[in-house]
Amino acid sequence: MRKRKILVLSITIVAIALILETCILRYVNEKNAQTTSNVLLDRVIAVLDKNESSEERFVKSLKDDYIVRAKAISYIVDAKPEVEYDIDELQKIASLMSVDEIHFIDETGTIYSGSIPKYFGYSFDSGEQMAFFKQMLNNYDLTLCQDVTPNTAEAKEMMYAITWNESKTHMVQVGITPKRLLKELKQNQISNVVADMPVYKGMEIYVVNSKTKIIEGATDKNKIGKKILTSHKNYQYITRKHGNYNVSVSISESMFSQNNIVAILIVGIYLTLASCLLVLMLSRVLKEKYEKEKYMYTSNTD
Repeated sequence: MRKRKILVLSITIVAIALILETCILRYVNEKNAQTTSNVLLDRVIAVLDKNESSEERFVKSLKDDYIVRAKAISYIVDAKPEVEYDIDELQKIASLMSVDEIHFIDETGTIYSGSIPKYFGYSFDSGEQMAFFKQMLNNYDLTLCQDVTPNTAEAKEMMYAITWNESKTHMVQVGITPKRLLKELKQNQISNVVADMPVYKGMEIYVVNSKTKIIEGATDKNKIGKKILTSHKNYQYITRKHGNYNVSVSISESMFSQNNIVAILIVGIYLTLASCLLVLMLSRVLKEKYEKEKYMYTSNTD
């Protein structure tokens, strides 16, 4: 009877200990998940900020460079007025200055000469891209360089820089196919940056456009371009808003469950063995006590 009580007590203690261990492990895992997620969020946001800053500096340096090229061509043509309408010569100058297009624009904002005849006649009123330069008509000291934009004539991705010539009789515009810039921007795209970030198995990173709700970056490339995912029961989501993006880290609950099961099994086996040993020792003690009492009883009876 005593042995049974001891056995029941041991089983109860083991069960309570395992339940406590499960609760503790769950709490610890949630804390670890929170900490890991915050570290990943900080890392993603830092990379996004760095890329954005790098892109801005790079674009600014290119714009400055293209404006300098436009001014240099303007000086060349002012020094050799005869090349103003010489298409072949202008194409040579364009090649020499590493630009793709040269255009001369009059005071009305109309292209009247340049290295590409098919663009003659286009003006600042021909389309949204060219209308960007209308402000040049009212400011003879202004120089501008446009961001990468599809041009009005052919919808080609181009960057255009423009300046007035020295005598303020016409404007000189250069157009460049921004291969370097496009390559740099492609490398720094959120989709590429996030996809290359290392994460633990069972974890995913998502960068979602807060306006369109489209996933623009993810460690799982198959998710890029899709609508934001609804929260899944078996995942924990930690999200932080940053600028125009919501950066999220999802953690699968199965990420910790395997480790939990192993830990619980190890402790369960340990407690079971300890309980068996305890029961065995108590059984021996009780047996010895019983034998001793029996002996004493027998001796007293005799």
